[in-house]
Amino acid sequence: MSNNNYTELSDSDDCEKYINQFIQEFPLRSAEIGQGTVIKRALPSRHKRMIGAWCFLDHAGPAVFPQGDGLDVGPHPHIGLQTFTWMIEGTMMHTDSLGSRQLIRPRQVNLMTAGYGIAHAEVAPETETHLHAAQLWIALPDDKINIAPRFEHYPELPVVSRDGVDFTVLVGEFLSAKSPVAVHSALLGVDLQAAQSTRTRLSLNPKFEYGFMALEGTASINGHELTEDNMVVLEPGLDHAEIEIHAGSRVLLLGGEPFESPILLWWNFVGRTQEELRIAREQWINHDPRFGEVAGYEGPRLEAPAFPDKMRASR
Repeated sequence: MSNNNYTELSDSDDCEKYINQFIQEFPLRSAEIGQGTVIKRALPSRHKRMIGAWCFLDHAGPAVFPQGDGLDVGPHPHIGLQTFTWMIEGTMMHTDSLGSRQLIRPRQVNLMTAGYGIAHAEVAPETETHLHAAQLWIALPDDKINIAPRFEHYPELPVVSRDGVDFTVLVGEFLSAKSPVAVHSALLGVDLQAAQSTRTRLSLNPKFEYGFMALEGTASINGHELTEDNMVVLEPGLDHAEIEIHAGSRVLLLGGEPFESPILLWWNFVGRTQEELRIAREQWINHDPRFGEVAGYEGPRLEAPAFPDKMRASR
């Protein structure tokens, strides 16, 4: 629907009804891992499977734990996706089967492109006592799904301050600032942080769908309350959003064009058919060279779960 159709709605109630038809909100699922670290999962959900190519979103922490009790995720495989880690507090060591070894610090991004296949481990250093991060997956498009794996670290990202909000551009272009993070779909990722309560209006791409998640505190998106226990989604068709962010709050904004084709997401794999996922599982179990080995990790690899009879496609 064009911008003209929006401005022609003169009655405020009609305007609100028009906007609300593009908005939904749904609860997050929570789980506790390790020593009291709470994970809240927004994607995939039965309410919303994907936002653009963003197909997985976990919010970890904030958590405080004794030294030596941090997160320890042993070697596990990925195909058909990019893993994206946005670190807010604490540190984490990434190692993978390409030989990469990278400590991620606050306000940095780790991006691992699985493509045809890779394995990695994520371990908190022995001295670490804090964790707060967003872990996301990006589904690779059809023509990139089997590209060669790679790992990239981004220690600096552009920050734009406007209306009392610091906007860190994680992916894509926003407020004339462009992230260096290399992705393969039309995507947006922005961290919004406000020291004091404030309001702002965000320009949107009507071709994009958007999701908002509160990483700290609370906010309001076009009049819909956003807390650390729900997600607010805007469907394509809107050209702006009215945001109210409360003091000390941090919000993650994701956006993207609806993904080009349905995907299958199972365990740590993204594919198009059950057969390719089944083959990848068998290759992992049999130590196939496709995934390589993660050198230096002390402990067992993660075991693949039983393969399901039927899967639900996402888009």
